[in-house]
Parts: sequence; C-alpha cells; structure tokens
Amino acid sequence: MIILSIETSCDETAVSLVEAVGDFPNAKYEILGNGLWSQIDIHREYGGVFPALAKREHAATLVSMLEKAVREAGLKSDYTPEIDPETESKIRTILEREPSLADNLITFHKEHGTMPVGAIAVTAGPGLEPALWVGVNFAKALALLWNVSVIPVNHMEGHILASIFDIEHDDELTPIPFPAVSLLISGGHTELILMKDWIHYEKIGQTRDDAVGEAYDKVARLMGLPYPGGPEISKLANEARKNNLPPYKDDLPTPMLHSGDLDFSFSGLKTAVRYAIADKELSDTDKKALARDFEDVVRTVLIKKTEMAINQYGAETLIIGGGVSANQWLMNEFKSYFLNSHKGINVYTPSPGLATDNSIMIALAGHAHLDKAANPAAAKFLKAKGNRSLSDE
Repeated sequence: MIILSIETSCDETAVSLVEAVGDFPNAKYEILGNGLWSQIDIHREYGGVFPALAKREHAATLVSMLEKAVREAGLKSDYTPEIDPETESKIRTILEREPSLADNLITFHKEHGTMPVGAIAVTAGPGLEPALWVGVNFAKALALLWNVSVIPVNHMEGHILASIFDIEHDDELTPIPFPAVSLLISGGHTELILMKDWIHYEKIGQTRDDAVGEAYDKVARLMGLPYPGGPEISKLANEARKNNLPPYKDDLPTPMLHSGDLDFSFSGLKTAVRYAIADKELSDTDKKALARDFEDVVRTVLIKKTEMAINQYGAETLIIGGGVSANQWLMNEFKSYFLNSHKGINVYTPSPGLATDNSIMIALAGHAHLDKAANPAAAKFLKAKGNRSLSDE
C-alpha cells in the first residue's frame, strides 16, 4: 500500500509518499517521495510562529510539496481524468477558506491525474488549529478527488514511531520490549507517555506551564538571540563546555525536581533567567555561560523525571521524540546516563532528519491505524483538534 501523508501542525509543510508492505508493526517501509518546506525564515521576524501566517503559507505550499513527492516517487497515473462540475464544486466547498489551494489542486489533478495511493494519512492534532485545518481539508479534498480513505493521525504518535525508525539504515520499526516510556519534548509539549504495547498510550506526566522547547525560545529571546532559540542556546552552551567557562548563574532552580510526581514546569526557570539578566548587558562570554547553565538544568530535570517514570513502571525501553530531540548534546547525555545507570534499558532517539516535524512519521502512524480510516464519504466529518491527546488514541 502507498500512503500519502500530510503534516501541517505548525511551521513545516510536508507531504510524503511511503509504501508499506505487510502489517504494522512488522511492515517494511520505503520512502518513495518526500516534500518538506520550513517556514522558519518567515516567522523569525515575529520571534515565534504566527498562526494566521502559518495557515496562509501551508495553503500556498501544499500542492508544490505534493508535486515534489510525486516527482521523486516517479508515480504516474494511467489517465488524466477531467473533473466533473459537481466534484469540482464539492472540492471548492471543502477548501472555501483557501480558494487558491483549491485552484492549485484542481490544476495538479488535471496535469497528473489520480495517483495510485491506497490511503491518506493527515495530522489532525495536536498543533495550531488554523494550520491543522488546512492539512485536514486538503486531505478531504484529495479523498473526494481520488476516492481513497483518510486516516486522522496524532502528531505526537508520529514522533514516537519516528524515533524507532532508522531512515538511513533500516526500512522497518525496531522491535521493542514493553513496557516503554516515551519522553516527548518540543516547542508545544513536554510529556511522559507509558506504552504497555503497540498503539496503547497513557499520559503519565506533562508540563504544567511552558513546554521545554518553549522555554528554550523564551530564554533565547531574553538573551537577545534569534528565533528559533533552541539551536542558538545549544550552540552557545556547547562553546561554554568546550572552553570550560565558569558559571554565570550556578543556582538556577530545578523546578518540580522533588515534587514526587512526573509533571514538569519550566516557567519558573525562564523567570529565574530573566531576573539573572535583569538590565545587564551580556557579553558573548556571559551568553555562552548562561546558555550552558540553563541547558544543564533542563538536562537534570528531564533525566530525573524520566528516570522516575522508568523506575515506577518497570520500563525496558526509553523513546525520546519531538523537536528538542534534535539537540544532540542532550540526546548524548540521555544515552550516556541511562546506558550506564540502567544496564537493561534500550534508548531510542530519532535520526536527525526525523527529529523535527515531518510527514514520514505521519505515514508510519497512519499505517498503525488503518482500522480508523474514514472512507471518502465519511472523510468530510474529520476534524482538526489543536489539543488532541495521545491518551485518546
């Protein structure tokens, strides 16, 4: 089966074509085509993602990403059907808030015809709801046009599966022992998820305020660093370690470290950095040291809470996913700590190309939930949900 996957939850527009042979979780996967476009440069001047702008850019870019994926895959249809007036009218109704997207899709279909796709997987949440709706409505229109089913996918499940799929050396999901604990860390989420088996999820811990990626961005803004802040903080922190700089602020708080539960809080840490800076003019050395001090606290809190979850539930597998998992220093710290202190545990982090938002992970999650596929007629009832929970899957 060839799965067309669509991701528009935040500021990446992504469309992929992935062939799955066999049943989940033992299938073999081949990435046939992959279109990915980042909006980071557009949002940089705002210091963060501007939802209305993200929505507009998804609508403007989805068909070009579809074209890229189809071109890479070499997919061809046997014929180029005309669209009957009734179908075209329905497509324009589905995409009435994105009329240019409807125009581009209809043009694409007239040029390329119906693609040999078995199902469409689309991110239905969590994420920025205006952005999500663009992808969901695009999937509905394609379902009507090509007469295929649509699978609504949880974005966070995609991150989990991406972390046990080696895009460079493998073509299948790594078999893992259960129970497993997943730490999901991104700009919008900091969660601990318990997996007792495949596609069974229970949220056992979450942030009570800022997500860890959000804290990175806010601290970077306080320090006068450009958006996105995570890579900037990490780069400066690595330079501080390399040069063994003394601390700028060695008593930053470790919020909720001893709370006794599995929840997180990063708002207080951000506030402590703000007070540490006050109205001071930070030198380059100060920025490096403070970035290192902040990141060391993040490491301590994330590792401690994750270890508590592993001990509490007897987990044999640790999976780390989400955009912050692109931080290689942090991932190396996790691997070093758990491989040394928990000899029997397996630690999985995503390949660099799959750490940030992408549509390949959406195809994997879609394949896991083929039983949830809505036929073309029922696809019109699919909804985007910004606060969709993984515990609901």
